[in-house]
Amino acid sequence: MACFEPPPVHSNLELNMIYSGKALSVDVLPSGIANLVFDLEGSSVNKFDQETLRELQQAIPALQTAQVPGLVLSSAKKTFIVGADIAEFTSKFAEGQQQVHSWLVEVNKIFSDLEDLPFPTVAAINGIALGGGFELALSADYRAATKSALVGFPEVKLGILPGFGGTVRLPRMIGADNANQWISSGSHIKAKQAFSEGALDAIVDEAILIEAAEKIIQQCNDGKLDYKKIRMQKTSSLTLTPIEKNVAFETAKGMVAAAAGPNYPAPITAVMVMQEAAMMDRAGALEVEHQGFIKLAATEVAANLVQMFLNDQFLGGLAKKQQACAKSISKAAVLGAGIMGGGIAYQSALKGTPIIMKDIAQEGVDLGIAEARKQLDKQVARGRIDANKMFSILSSIEPTLSYDSIEEADIVVEAVVENPKIKQSVLAELESLVREDTIIATNTSTISVDELATVLKRPENFCGMHFFNPVPVMPLVEVIRGAKSSDETIATTVTYAKKMGKVPIVVNNCPGFLVNRILFPYFGAFSRLIDDGANYMQIDKTMERFGWPMGPAYLLDVIGLDTAVHAQAVMAAGFDRMKLDIDTLIDKLFEQKDLGQKSGSGFYRYENDKRGKPKKLPNPATEKLAASMASASKEFEDEEIVQRMMVALCMETIRCLEDGIVSTAIEADMGLVLGIGFPPFRGGALRYVDSLGLTEFCAIADKYAKLGELYHPTEKLRAMASTKETFYK
Repeated sequence: MACFEPPPVHSNLELNMIYSGKALSVDVLPSGIANLVFDLEGSSVNKFDQETLRELQQAIPALQTAQVPGLVLSSAKKTFIVGADIAEFTSKFAEGQQQVHSWLVEVNKIFSDLEDLPFPTVAAINGIALGGGFELALSADYRAATKSALVGFPEVKLGILPGFGGTVRLPRMIGADNANQWISSGSHIKAKQAFSEGALDAIVDEAILIEAAEKIIQQCNDGKLDYKKIRMQKTSSLTLTPIEKNVAFETAKGMVAAAAGPNYPAPITAVMVMQEAAMMDRAGALEVEHQGFIKLAATEVAANLVQMFLNDQFLGGLAKKQQACAKSISKAAVLGAGIMGGGIAYQSALKGTPIIMKDIAQEGVDLGIAEARKQLDKQVARGRIDANKMFSILSSIEPTLSYDSIEEADIVVEAVVENPKIKQSVLAELESLVREDTIIATNTSTISVDELATVLKRPENFCGMHFFNPVPVMPLVEVIRGAKSSDETIATTVTYAKKMGKVPIVVNNCPGFLVNRILFPYFGAFSRLIDDGANYMQIDKTMERFGWPMGPAYLLDVIGLDTAVHAQAVMAAGFDRMKLDIDTLIDKLFEQKDLGQKSGSGFYRYENDKRGKPKKLPNPATEKLAASMASASKEFEDEEIVQRMMVALCMETIRCLEDGIVSTAIEADMGLVLGIGFPPFRGGALRYVDSLGLTEFCAIADKYAKLGELYHPTEKLRAMASTKETFYK
């Protein structure tokens, strides 16, 4: 399969121009050294799309015959090369294994030809060089970088492994142990670490980056640096004894498998590829890499993780569009301090928006400041900020018991207790004190935005802004559009959430909004399973094997059973299908004041470990209670547990899309992944339904029709199934 056209014949109109294209050009610096400059037309960043690879393939022959003493690889943009164009290349995965193999062989020949040029080469890395961008840099003899440079191979996070020689060259440059860690983790590596471990040869100021690269080439030509020895090292086998090889890779495989888990095959496959290729030359090692890449590219996990990457880009594009009609936010405010308010204040200040944090009690203010300080202490401990930066951020949080400075706020997040009457009272008072153009957003997980808006004179300036707890950790923010919320209000709130480092998803108003509306049918399915005699610990283990970070019983303990009981009542009042006609174990534990982690006992018992974090332990009392409440005694297969839990959740997701609560399948799925930890490798609820096939999903649902409407496919779903449609086109 020929992916690229043969190089055209160029007539050099300028003496110093060796090659000119739309993605890159090669000219000659005053020193006589060639400079291959990446500058992809029409893009803010350089990436390896088909055009760039085609032009690189065309430029190499021109360089092979050029009379130059060396080559510098550089970028005309603010960063080097961010990696491959995932959206473009993933279409190749569907072409079949032989076609993918031919493509990999052809691309890698380009990189090997670059590596074999008849003169020394240096990559001048300004900023980001990830994936294919860093594989290109490794094809050069040396690498000079700026202090801000980030390098690495994030491919395993897409369910694949480096395909342009990364698993071949990196271990030969920095050793097997470091390469195993770099590639299996998918981490972004800072310049200082990359230099210390041998992946970079120099760190310089950006102003002299090209000059530094030229000096390295000059040292090669003066005999002070042996670039041919470097090439021999990269194209030969690893210099390990059999015992050293065994220790390096077998140890890594155990650690990587434990960290990645059984549902993510890419990290362990990458280590196995490097192990198999360790004693081979470049040609043999590249073929092993090709086979590993092809094997992973064909998996559903890779397809789903790549789709997750594209979904994230899609959400970023939506937020960028909103930014165009958003008002500027120079100062914010949060009403209600404590853990939630303190988390919101911390996140706003951390990302550069000063914020007023008001509470009615000094204890609340103190708790909010303590929460912000705790989070900043973590940032300092991890080396992300220094003490001066910490105090600067903390000083941009203004704690107060009064409304004196509230007129300064462009947006106010109301985060008081989850009680509609109290919220309405606070909101009405707040509206009378802020400017007429100030946006007010309520942080609520269950209360109707339209109901709260009835007390406001300017409902167009009002919307929901649902943060998930803990705020510093959870990336999702649901921006809830009320019936009267203006486009400017929604756009500004989305932009503020994005500025806070969050992922905003716009949803329409309904009980539970998006995530909680979908979550509670899942909990309802859990309660019915227990009533039918299922063991809740088996349910937890089964759903965790399915891929959830925690099973439903454990999740309920973390949320708090009091919170769950309150939210369930809201869901039942809003949707008849969510009403439960059984006495649930959740309700019984709540009556006993066994609220989960917050009380030390729920489905499980909790004791603090040495670090002060709650450790989950069996709770015999709850096990006995569950057995006494079950209306039947039955042994359940794991498959039935998964089907009953997931059909209820997926069916409600489908209804949310059909009801227009979200506009796209992508937003629905990303809300679940980011909000409640839906297994990313399964791609989200609607992607999961697609993987089963809509006809098969309806057939599974029909098996449980007697359990109630939660399991009844909608008419539109059945129609889609009949025409073999999918949610992802």
